[in-house]
Amino acid sequence: MSAAALAGRRILIVEDEFLVALDIERMVDEGGGSVVGPAATLDEALAKARDEPLDGAILDVNIGGRKVTPVVQVLRERGVPFILSTGYGPQAIDPEIADAPSLSKPFDERQVVALMQQVFAAR
Repeated sequence: MSAAALAGRRILIVEDEFLVALDIERMVDEGGGSVVGPAATLDEALAKARDEPLDGAILDVNIGGRKVTPVVQVLRERGVPFILSTGYGPQAIDPEIADAPSLSKPFDERQVVALMQQVFAAR
C-alpha cells in the first residue's frame, strides 16, 4: 500500500487473535494510518467505537464468542466505514450487517490492502 493511502486516518482494529491483530496493525501502519486499539474484547471495542475519533475500522465478526454487531451499530450511527473479517465464512456474519465489505481469514494481504484503500482512503 502506498504510504499515503491511509495518511492521517485513524483505524480501529477489533480482533481477539493477537497475531492476526498484529498483522492488520502492520498493514495499517505501512499504509500511513494510525491504529486505534487493537481491541480484544467487545466491551473495549464498544468504548473505542463510541469515544475515539475514527476514520475506519476492521472488525472480527466474533470477539471472544460474542458477535460484533453492537460495534457495527455504533460505527454506522457515527458514519464510520468498516470492514468485517471472519474465519468462519460468510454464514458467520449476522444478516443485518452482511452487506458490509468483508474479508475471509486467513488473509491475502493484497486483498486486505485493496479493500482498505477502497473503503478508507476514499473517506
